[in-house]
Amino acid sequence: MGVEPLIKISGVSKNFGPTVALADVSIDINRGEIRGLIGENGSGKSTLSSIVAGSLQPDDGAMVLEGRSYKPETTLDAQRQGIGMVVQELGTVSGISVAENLCLGRSGSFGRFGFVNKKRMIEAARDALERAGLAGFDPSLPIDLLDLQDRKLVELVRAMVNDPALLVLDETTTALSHRGRSLLYALMKRLREERKAVLFVSHDLEELMEVCDVLTVLRDGRWVADVPKSEFDESRIKQLMIGREMTGGYYRTDFDAPQVGEPVLVAENLVTPRGLAGFSTELRKGEILGIGGLSHCGMHQFGKAVFGVERLLAGRVVHVPSGQVIAGPRSAMRCRLGYVSKDRDREALVLSASIKDNIASAGYEKITSGRWFMSRSKEKAYVDRQIQDLSIRCSSREQLVRTLSGGNRQKVVFGKWVGRGSDILVLDCPTRGVDIGVKAAMYQLMYQMKLEGRSLILISEELPELIGMSDRLLILRDGKLRAKFARSRDLTEAQIIEHMI
Repeated sequence: MGVEPLIKISGVSKNFGPTVALADVSIDINRGEIRGLIGENGSGKSTLSSIVAGSLQPDDGAMVLEGRSYKPETTLDAQRQGIGMVVQELGTVSGISVAENLCLGRSGSFGRFGFVNKKRMIEAARDALERAGLAGFDPSLPIDLLDLQDRKLVELVRAMVNDPALLVLDETTTALSHRGRSLLYALMKRLREERKAVLFVSHDLEELMEVCDVLTVLRDGRWVADVPKSEFDESRIKQLMIGREMTGGYYRTDFDAPQVGEPVLVAENLVTPRGLAGFSTELRKGEILGIGGLSHCGMHQFGKAVFGVERLLAGRVVHVPSGQVIAGPRSAMRCRLGYVSKDRDREALVLSASIKDNIASAGYEKITSGRWFMSRSKEKAYVDRQIQDLSIRCSSREQLVRTLSGGNRQKVVFGKWVGRGSDILVLDCPTRGVDIGVKAAMYQLMYQMKLEGRSLILISEELPELIGMSDRLLILRDGKLRAKFARSRDLTEAQIIEHMI
């Protein structure tokens, strides 16, 4: 069967003020194809996928979908024409049920005269969940009871409800565990078998090379190359992404006995409503403590508990130098703790505020004159230093955070806590959804903080990251400690996985 384009994208350009997001990009996505889209943060991936899905309109260029001119004015318009999308940011609506989220925009089909038959809606939602392999989900539950991964799966099912000809996935897997990813890959393969198509945006090159038929590389808003599966080569693709050959690796190269000091933080027998079931550990000065396991093992709740934002049923977290018990974020900040949340858009950033306001929000003592008065000059200098030190790509400190790429948003979160001089930093999946260049910069920053005598808790679902960066690695399962590993060049993923499952 010959190659048949499902959608033709021709000469598409998009500017945001003086910033060129896309410049004359042309791509054909064929029927029965999983097309990967890769590039560094700011390369234009999300802008292009948003244009295809109707949430942005191009300044120039044209699209043809299934032989017809395609000019979606909204995402709903795109859905009606056969495009489904799952975005990187959380796309569910709080305050309503799973079923209502699944049926957004279609509630009129479940009733008459303005009245919705919720029983019919719940049954329809249950059928959709079961078809997607999520029979265990209760569609009547409030969406707010679900964690980030399960809410993302609800978004995926919602995108599939309308039987899209093209499914656009923008960094969807960054919120998913291994189980969630397996489910997603199965759905993608099903679409390929049905002669439909997938546009898959991801920073995970290994993942893209595994599941995609063709990779399109963007750099600085421009098309660079289309690479077919037969020509996949990791080094070459990285070189295409960044415009130069990458030298060296991501991770630390020291494997000598770690130089760490006395304990700075002690967690004693922590029990939480969901997640931890009697977990204890300590963190030492100048140590990177890795915490790993499957998504629901309790590691994310541990990070929240350390910063005082997770309710404890038993146990306590003690800041050793001061003897203070961490009772909430204020006491954590008084003890010079910082927390980089896994869900940066909901928990770590104010998307509608500027870069300046977000970075300065945790650095009050750095930007005040005297005891009460904020110094605008100090604030600007403080924020500009973080922008420069972390290479945040922006037009100015006043740029709204919601207009930044995922990697630059994460740099803003780092700037908020690193800038205020945090001695202890909790990092929950800190490299989720960022490109290889940003990852390398973050790993370098972590190692530099360690050398300065600061202490880090690195929570991650990525085993290479934990092996590559941790001085000690703890594995949780069902909220309890299951294994400990010292830093070693001989430590393998297989050794760790044995204790995770």
